[in-house]
Amino acid sequence: MKPAQTPAINLTSGLLLLGLATVWGGSFFFAEIALREVPPLTITLHRVFWAVPVLFIVVLAKGLKIPRSAQAWACYLMMGALNNAIPFSLIFWGQTNIGSGLASILNGTTAVFGAVVAGMFLVDEPLTGRKIVGALFGVLGVAVIMGLDALANFDPRNLGQLAILGAALSYAFAGVWGKKYLSGYSPIMNAFGMLVGATMLMIPVALYVDGVPSVALSVDIWACLLAVAVLSTAVAYLLYFEILVRAGSANLMLVTLLIPPIAVGLSYTFLSERLGAEAGYGFALIAVGLAITDGRLLNRLRGKKNGGV
Repeated sequence: MKPAQTPAINLTSGLLLLGLATVWGGSFFFAEIALREVPPLTITLHRVFWAVPVLFIVVLAKGLKIPRSAQAWACYLMMGALNNAIPFSLIFWGQTNIGSGLASILNGTTAVFGAVVAGMFLVDEPLTGRKIVGALFGVLGVAVIMGLDALANFDPRNLGQLAILGAALSYAFAGVWGKKYLSGYSPIMNAFGMLVGATMLMIPVALYVDGVPSVALSVDIWACLLAVAVLSTAVAYLLYFEILVRAGSANLMLVTLLIPPIAVGLSYTFLSERLGAEAGYGFALIAVGLAITDGRLLNRLRGKKNGGV
């Protein structure tokens, strides 16, 4: 029995992939601006809260059945914590110490570390030597970005970087949780359910830590909050699942490589953020780690070496 072939990326899938990378890369940019007036946990609350009604309209339009069991909603609550509440909060807090471009590069470790976590907990995704090597390249990339002096000297920026890595790890566990407990439900319903769960978690947390959210915000801040909720969350999930159907999960991993250049470009153009050479070197190592984890590039090179095409 031949292994299933990865679907090819056509023009439509490529444009959708670029669109997803743009709205996800934009989330770091939107948050960077919103942080001028809104604290991190409240930005997370805005992000999940305003995305819920958008996806609810989609659920109704598609005639999807909303689960009524307590077990389903308990799973959505956990998924909302792992895939939204925890990582969003860590990323936005991390951005109070580091720039949006660097945050997006560190977030690029999600796919590499996700493969390792899946290999540890999912029987059908074994932890192979290739995945371990890919993860080592990811770790090396992070070490280059943070610098060796991070081990000896305290710097608030290091805490910000560690927060982004914590978010990447949370995303990795979310992938395992979703595959184990939510695979029987519609993907759009899962996106809606976990955002409802994340909102339920973030309301008391944000109120306790940040107090009642202010509505007396400038127009550009409100625009960024709505953009990160509607574009970078609700629309992003719709694009994500459309690409998943059209091009498969392997090709969907490519978005990880597209997000940092977009986020860095936005922060450079509009926020005048500059990154050091170590960020570029670190991103290159993380990209190599992703390529090794994915395996297709290595297989192609192997095939050419053996006379294949």
